[in-house]
Amino acid sequence: MRLVLADVRRHKVQAVMLLLAVTVATATLALGLSLRGVSDALYEQTRAATAGPDVVALSGDTGPAVTSALTSLANEPEVIAHHGPYRIVYADLTTRDSTASPVVVHGFAERPGTVNRPLVTSGQWVRSGGTVLERGFATALGVGVGDRVTIAGRSYPVVGIAVTAATSIYPWAAQIGPGGGPSDYSGLAWMTRSDARTLASSHDLPVTSAMDLRLRDPEATQAFLDAHHDSAMTFHSWQFNANQDLVILRDSQPILVVGSWLLSFLAITGVAALAAGRAVEQTRRAGLLKAVGAAPGLIAAVLLTEYLALALVADALGLVIARLTVPAIASPTASRIGDAVGLGGAIVAAATVLAVAVAMLSTLRPTLWSMRTATVTALSATAHQPRHRPWLTALSALLPTPLLLGLRLTARRPGRAVLQACSTATTVIAIVALLTLYAQPERGYGLDGSSALPNLRGEHDRRLMLAVTILLITLAVVNTITFTWTTAMEARANMAVARTLGATPGQVSAGLSTAQLLPSLPGAIIGVPLGIGLLSLFAARNAVEPPAFWLLGAALATVLATAALTALPARLAARRPVAQALSAETA
Repeated sequence: MRLVLADVRRHKVQAVMLLLAVTVATATLALGLSLRGVSDALYEQTRAATAGPDVVALSGDTGPAVTSALTSLANEPEVIAHHGPYRIVYADLTTRDSTASPVVVHGFAERPGTVNRPLVTSGQWVRSGGTVLERGFATALGVGVGDRVTIAGRSYPVVGIAVTAATSIYPWAAQIGPGGGPSDYSGLAWMTRSDARTLASSHDLPVTSAMDLRLRDPEATQAFLDAHHDSAMTFHSWQFNANQDLVILRDSQPILVVGSWLLSFLAITGVAALAAGRAVEQTRRAGLLKAVGAAPGLIAAVLLTEYLALALVADALGLVIARLTVPAIASPTASRIGDAVGLGGAIVAAATVLAVAVAMLSTLRPTLWSMRTATVTALSATAHQPRHRPWLTALSALLPTPLLLGLRLTARRPGRAVLQACSTATTVIAIVALLTLYAQPERGYGLDGSSALPNLRGEHDRRLMLAVTILLITLAVVNTITFTWTTAMEARANMAVARTLGATPGQVSAGLSTAQLLPSLPGAIIGVPLGIGLLSLFAARNAVEPPAFWLLGAALATVLATAALTALPARLAARRPVAQALSAETA
């Protein structure tokens, strides 16, 4: 353990990089895997707090026959309690700032019954002349208690804000439309029964009917629905409402899970580059341990424990971040109440496996190489000497000096060039996904699809994709700087020799930057079709592709950003005195 701690203190930058990369990867994966469980938990807590029904029976019409059919359901042997029948009025609502939206008005008693008792979170329950708004709807409108809204041309004071589990979250409160047909995005409001009746009759508004049922066995809802499948009514079970809550998160889980894969890949490339840069040092360290009698198992433990310990610490940090962040991500509307449940054991295990995999894949190869190297060879280990390729020398001699230096550095380290290309391609994939998401047309939640009330699902997905893309770009920036600096440190003797032969510091600096740009260019080009192909696995069939110049601009911007990021570390490395570089190499 002392050896591990000493090595961490000597390589603080590498430790911080591994912590950052694994933390964001495990946090993103844990968030993606936990969304469904948290959404279900919030629905269950809302259902318990509001005496939510097990089944809601909906009819697309009104009248004595409909009322009789709904009332007869209360006499079924499986039903132990009910609420209704009550009317649902379809109208338009306008706020003081002229924001308009479809709304469904439920006519309820001033004293709620035993089933479907909306929980008032602000203000009071319905009274004559006033209205209560569903909390998710009120939040989207920016309306609170004491404000006034206009419903079907008549002004009403908002006397309360409430939540319910009898309907789906905003904006799917309508459940069914008039006549039992489809409905538009709608919010929910409550009025007294007499006010709802007056509203419908005075404006000749469409009206439907509904009834809430409590079953003897809530788990037997499907059997109840099967027994009434030939009815003219529509039935929504509590399981249906819980699943409908997940519609707003339909694209969130793929964004987070696939994003965690890409983040993990970038983490592996970055840490692998650092580990490869320390290969000589690790080989010599393994030789010293062998010389004092250490067994291969102890050597492997010493070399790997540093990375595994840091990865596990980062895993714990990622899980904590996921636990703190998941309530906001899993509930983009305010229609549900309750506390998010903790992360399940399967999610913790998946995140831990990911963290360990990143650490092992990044460092296993250098560790195995160090263990297999003979003791004498390890103690006298020097930098890897590249093979002499006459054809490459003849070809590169015709090139400008910066390109010549960059090409030779790239050819001498093909593995690192591949890592750089993959890192660039991964970044472009994320940018392509973000641009594609922003290119999709959206129907707003306002009246007639107006964007006055934005599409919450689209906004939520864009925010998540933007956050994942920023994290990917951040890791790619760190990787690019790391690749450049590591290459410069390993090639300092070669660059010093080049300077003694007449190369200027500017040419050396340009050569180091070119060594990163050469693999970045094909990586950026390949990233565009890879991004489009990856999105095709999750996108809807009618998805719109972004303009071609957006994609070409993203690839070009990535290459230019790589050039800018490599300029500073390359310039700093090129300014090192020639004599100092050569003496350090021969020491």
